[in-house]
Amino acid sequence: MRRKPAPKSRPIRAAVPQGDTAEAAICAVIRRIPKGWVATYGQVAAMAGLPRRARLVGQVLQRLDPSSDVPWHRVVNARGEVSYTLSRNGSDRIQQELLEQEGIEFDDRNRFDLERFRWLD
Repeated sequence: MRRKPAPKSRPIRAAVPQGDTAEAAICAVIRRIPKGWVATYGQVAAMAGLPRRARLVGQVLQRLDPSSDVPWHRVVNARGEVSYTLSRNGSDRIQQELLEQEGIEFDDRNRFDLERFRWLD
């Protein structure tokens, strides 16, 4: 008697947050970043279950309501800098000031030691 071959199994994929769920997941991670610490866009994306979606984190933050309780200023780029762009309408300068108020020290090139101030949850 011949046995049937076992069906080929597919790896189970984790559910990836979509739309409002993705935005909520990103904001939940950012709310957990303690005062005086930072996380990179890519780090936030990965922690929100959205690996390789750093740009999505930036888009969510760009659309964030100014009255939100999300500490947006604690999200920085992977070079240990505040991302300066014209589309931020000056909020990049505000971001640096808020980080400095929390004790993050910038050098003369507007960079900080990412390894020292990176939040590792």
